[in-house]
Amino acid sequence: MQNTVAKVAVAGSGIAGAVCAATLARNGISVTLFESARGPGGRMSQRREISEDGRELLFDHGAPYFTVANPDVLSVVAEWESRGLVAEWKSNFGSFDCSTNKFVNTEHHKLERETKKYVGMPGMNSICKALCHEPGVESIFNVGIGKFEWLEHENLWSVMGLGGQHLGDFKGVVASDKNIASPRFTAVTGQPPPLDLSLAPELAQLQNIPLHPCFALMLAFNDPLSSVHAKELSFTNSKVLSRAFCESNKPGRSSTSERWVLHSTTEYAEDVIAQSGLVKPSKETLSKVGNEMLQEFLGTGLSIPQPFFMKAHRWGSAFPAASIAEVEKCVWNEKKKLAICGDFCVSPNVEGAILSGLAAASKFKNLASSL
Repeated sequence: MQNTVAKVAVAGSGIAGAVCAATLARNGISVTLFESARGPGGRMSQRREISEDGRELLFDHGAPYFTVANPDVLSVVAEWESRGLVAEWKSNFGSFDCSTNKFVNTEHHKLERETKKYVGMPGMNSICKALCHEPGVESIFNVGIGKFEWLEHENLWSVMGLGGQHLGDFKGVVASDKNIASPRFTAVTGQPPPLDLSLAPELAQLQNIPLHPCFALMLAFNDPLSSVHAKELSFTNSKVLSRAFCESNKPGRSSTSERWVLHSTTEYAEDVIAQSGLVKPSKETLSKVGNEMLQEFLGTGLSIPQPFFMKAHRWGSAFPAASIAEVEKCVWNEKKKLAICGDFCVSPNVEGAILSGLAAASKFKNLASSL
């Protein structure tokens, strides 16, 4: 794809990789970003579906919104807001007890109601889309990384695709995929992880990051769910459902139909994966999961009608259950100019991913003269 040596390769266009790439580019460091999916976003991607009657349906099926407390991230989000990339979602929050089929209210739920929530405009992936197309960022989609090879004598990284094709040589590498050096990569693809653990001692902590799997169910209804007064729900005493979000209630979204996203509990997802494995779930598995999640939602007694569209999606390893670099906020090897960033480094949310992407970029900014 390129014969000349670029500056930095970034693997992954989720919010951590996208923030890192855009920050590097703004500081004069050219970046080539590789993404195996068709478009940017990772867990912040937006799902586009077409119903049987031809209607377009859009769902933020991974990260429904994000919150911010860190001052550095607040300033970044303020800039995004000024560009029209994000807006505040003033949702009304509720918690529903599935054992009593009643809404409940606690101090924790009061805090959730008062927390400012942000969404991407017009979809959660809009932020990553914009960052991946900043001047100085070359984004290449539909290309998965098969191997990062360290060329000791040249002090460079050679990057190969999943098919063995040479993608270029780079002076530095940023990886925003928690599975980049994990056996989990092999379980999913059948290939060795792109980063060999022996390349840097810091990589050892990537080997077995605990993860929370989750199933998302996308639903569309012809009429508003008038009996569900809250547009964002958490569920207690349910073995199947953890949260629900009204997609069509968010700013900038189409309201021609009422769309909801349900997230399963970790335990439910683990049980399904224990039976079906980490390979891509079959249509039969997803159909069974979708029906079970829908039945739990219908069983709340909230007079929910049958949807005209439903589809389940598995997030097999998207939600980290541990933070591996809370102080440094990224994993860094200065000699090889290698950074690992993502929410798994700081905290398992969008804010943590942004902080980690900024931290990885700062490591390279400090070395800009030697790149």
